[in-house]
Parts: sequence; C-alpha cells; structure tokens
Amino acid sequence: MEKSFVYALYSKKLDRFYTGVTTLTVEERLEKHIQKHYGKLNFTQKADDWQLFWYLECNSFKQARNIELHIKKMKSRVYIQNLKKYPEIGDKLLLRYINL
Repeated sequence: MEKSFVYALYSKKLDRFYTGVTTLTVEERLEKHIQKHYGKLNFTQKADDWQLFWYLECNSFKQARNIELHIKKMKSRVYIQNLKKYPEIGDKLLLRYINL
C-alpha cells in the first residue's frame, strides 16, 4: 500500500491555509510548493512563506483524497486549527474514510 498524506500549509503573509494531498513526504511536497514547482496558476504561488501546519498519514491515496475533500468542504480555518489542536479529529477522519 502506498503511503499518502493529507496536509495543511499556512502562509503568514496571506494569513491563509492551503490543504492538499500527496504521496511524497510532506517535507518534499512543502519544498515543491515553496519552489513554485506547480506553476503560476496554483494558489500556493501567491506566497513564498508556506509552513507545514498539520498532516495526517493515510492508508491509501483515496482515503487521503476523501479526507482532503472533507476538510475543504468545511471551509473553516477554525476546523483546520482544531485538527492540530485535537488529534482525535484526525483519528476519527481515518476511521470515517477507511475503505471507501
């Protein structure tokens, strides 16, 4: 099974969060965002001060993608902050989106 991660980055410059999914390590993915590897139209190109805020290791890419979509549907910075503050939320998301 391929390791996958759902992650949240934070830019102080923009005071915004970015949520994504990757099969790379989260550190490699962060570096690619900072180096503007993903092109000019990608949201993360608007800042160069992205920091890893939170991440969750998932059992599959599909699980990670479903959790990412769940987080994005919440449209809430407080929800993202709570993911870090309350790790049990991540545990519940892993259970909710297992084997879908």
